[in-house]
Amino acid sequence: MKKLATILSVLFIGIATHAQNATAAKKLLDEVSAKTKSYKNMVIDFSFNNGKQETNGKATIQGEKYTVDFMGITQIFDGSKMYIINPNDEEVTIASAQSADSQAVSIASLLSFYKKGYTYVWDKKQTINGKPIQFIKLIPTSKKDVKEIYLGIDTKNKNIYNRTDVYKSGSKSIITLKSFKTNQALSKNLFTFAKSKYPNYYINNLD
Repeated sequence: MKKLATILSVLFIGIATHAQNATAAKKLLDEVSAKTKSYKNMVIDFSFNNGKQETNGKATIQGEKYTVDFMGITQIFDGSKMYIINPNDEEVTIASAQSADSQAVSIASLLSFYKKGYTYVWDKKQTINGKPIQFIKLIPTSKKDVKEIYLGIDTKNKNIYNRTDVYKSGSKSIITLKSFKTNQALSKNLFTFAKSKYPNYYINNLD
């Protein structure tokens, strides 16, 4: 009985610790999300590494609207539709908000995607380039190609430092925020797609 009591005690402590860690992870993520929502806008320079090559990009986010320039392709989301502009193919792909999540570079939803469909684990803490980075492990609750996601959070300024997606295939991709500017002066037409600028482009409307 004494041995059983010890095992149960360890088990309950483990469950309680896991719950506390999940709560702490969620709290930190919510603090980061709340801080980013306080900004009028964000301009982010980032790198994307898929294990084979590293590519740089830029994202401008204002509320639900954003533009992303990445690998020569521009994505504009005006709050209801996404426009993917591909100069190489002279093609513009238009997708509704429902389709946008599957089309967008994940940098655009980096600050809010975690709120649905994930459980949280308080992971390791490291000092990277002089910054205190706390990692939160996110595990999808539904079937996805992604096995787990690690968000690295700068605990000093409550900004996301990087995101690592680990896939079931064994591969992974890493998005690292290289610069993070807020409350910038932006053009009022930045999040508006002007068809007149692409007179010879093929318009591929997915909806």
